[in-house]
Amino acid sequence: MSKRRKSRETAPKTKVRDIFVARPFEGLADEPEWVALRELVPAASAPLTLKPEIVEEYGDRSVTLSTVLPMAWPAMSRRDGQIFIGLQRHVQSGDVSRDLAVAILNALATEPGDTVPVPALPGEGPRLQDILVDNPLEITMHDGFEYWLDAEQMQDATVKASLERANASIYPTVRLAAAKAAYWCRVALDKSHVRWVLSEPEDRALDALSRLSAAGDLLLGEDTKFAGMFRAHGLLVPVWDVPGEPEGADFEAPLADFAKRYADILAVDEPLDAAARRAKQGLIGRQLTLR
Repeated sequence: MSKRRKSRETAPKTKVRDIFVARPFEGLADEPEWVALRELVPAASAPLTLKPEIVEEYGDRSVTLSTVLPMAWPAMSRRDGQIFIGLQRHVQSGDVSRDLAVAILNALATEPGDTVPVPALPGEGPRLQDILVDNPLEITMHDGFEYWLDAEQMQDATVKASLERANASIYPTVRLAAAKAAYWCRVALDKSHVRWVLSEPEDRALDALSRLSAAGDLLLGEDTKFAGMFRAHGLLVPVWDVPGEPEGADFEAPLADFAKRYADILAVDEPLDAAARRAKQGLIGRQLTLR
């Protein structure tokens, strides 16, 4: 063995430093929708547009954002050349935007049909904001994960069985038109949720919700309950318990009314009064974990 080869094999590996970004999708036109697809939606997809310099370097291949991929893979290069990127994945670093950018670039460098190697920690490098044309997401909701597969894969019995198991995990979800990044979902036979990713910074959104709570304006109508809220990638997500019998479309008007109240209260630029401060402490104590 040569001294040079031995030196390469025994040299210590460079440690990759993790980088934490509280709002990884900040700066993207549809930041709340990116958060919603990662945290709220079981099955949806959206085409992504690569910047011209990325196309020039890697070639022009179709890239599709998917809420999740088989076995929560970070990326998939199908035999027909299409690339899929999974938002909901098992391994992630402190910067989801950089994770997804690395997955896209590695998929572009992978031959169609081959497994895409994606590192656990991407280190310093490009982010989504660096490699994508920043268009609003054209989201398609799905009742099943058939969109993962090409025609040849659909004939495989093992693949079909895996697909059936994945489809069984999907709960009914409807994208609401009354507000951006708002979704209705049925979580049980007798209970549904309305969940809305707010686009404003956390502190500003929390103050607005506190004022609404103090005024008794936090509900979506009769028989609804403000269940609480959770933080997701630097944004607030309020959650309402709503009756299970109505369908998602029945909550378009109540959410539109609430969205107007919320927008109006955002314009208030005064310190919180005593009632709103008490309401704020109550909201902070009602943070949820939807896992």
